[in-house]
Amino acid sequence: MARKKAALDFEQSLADLQALVERLESGELSLEDSLTAFEQGIRLTRDCQAALSQAEQKVQILLERDGELEEAPFETDSDA
Repeated sequence: MARKKAALDFEQSLADLQALVERLESGELSLEDSLTAFEQGIRLTRDCQAALSQAEQKVQILLERDGELEEAPFETDSDA
């Protein structure tokens, strides 16, 4: 359940960041509101980067065999 929550938190943070960027790009915010939105965007970006870093570490742990990292090709749905 914790993994699902983390994935949802990442997805929500990413969606919030995208909405924030759209508001900033619209040019309709005041300077003060733009700065506040920018600060919030920086926090969301850091949260997303931390989540991606944790996911990368988990993948490396899962791929580790006999103390050595084993590289494997990443297959997407379109590759299958």
